[in-house]
Amino acid sequence: MSALLSVSDAHVAYGKVEAVRAVSLDVGGNEIVTIIGANGAGKTTLLNAIMGILPLKGRVVFAGEDMAPLEIEDRVAAGLSLVPEHRELFTTMNVEDNLQLGAFRIAKAAAAVAFERVYTLFPRLKERRKQLAGTLSGGEQQMLAMGRALMGAPKLLMLDEPSLGLAPIIVADIFRTIGELRASGVSVLLVEQNAQAALQIADRAYVMELGEFILNGPAKDIASNARVAASYLGFVHEGESAI
Repeated sequence: MSALLSVSDAHVAYGKVEAVRAVSLDVGGNEIVTIIGANGAGKTTLLNAIMGILPLKGRVVFAGEDMAPLEIEDRVAAGLSLVPEHRELFTTMNVEDNLQLGAFRIAKAAAAVAFERVYTLFPRLKERRKQLAGTLSGGEQQMLAMGRALMGAPKLLMLDEPSLGLAPIIVADIFRTIGELRASGVSVLLVEQNAQAALQIADRAYVMELGEFILNGPAKDIASNARVAASYLGFVHEGESAI
C-alpha cells in the first residue's frame, strides 16, 4: 500500500545555504509520524517546503498526486494542511470567524459538519466562539489554529511545535487530541521539541540534525536509542553509552 505522503530526496536552500539535504520520508494513512531534533535542525523548513511555502528540490507526492505544480491553496484542497509554529491567527476576529476562514473551500453544509467536529474536539472553542482570538490563552490559541486547519477536512495535518510555550496540563490536552485525530482517520506529521511526548504518541519517528535525518524507525525504538535518550530525552539508558 502506497504512503499518503511521500517525500523523496528533498533539498531546501536559503540562498546558498542548504537547510535541508537529501531528506526522504513517508506518512501512511491513520499514522502519526514525528520529526524530532534541536532548534535549527531544519524541521520547520521541511514542513514549509512540503506545504509549498518554500521552494523544494526533490519530489513530494500526496494522495498519489505530484505536488510540484500545485500552489498552497491547491495543496489544501487536496487534503494537506499545516498548523504553523506561530499559529498565525487573525487576532482581531472572533473564534468562529477564524474557523470559518478554514472552511473557505468547502460547501456550506460541509462547513456546518466541520464546525460541529471542531467544537466536539475542542469544547472550549465552542464556549468562546464569539471571543476575539487575540484574547484567548496560549493553549486556546493553539486549539483554534488546529481547529481552523481541520475545518477543511484534511487527510494529513502537519503540526509545527504545537506544545511550544504551553503549560504541561494543556500540552497533555493537545497531545490527547492528536491521538483522537488519528482515530478519526486524519494522519499527522508532527514536528516537536518535546521529544518525549512526541515519541509516546507517534507510530514512527525521524531524528533530524543539521538538515539531515540521522535515524528513523518505530517511535518506541527511537525512544530507546541511547543517543536519542541522551540528546533529546535528557537521560542515558542504564548500561548504555550515549555515543
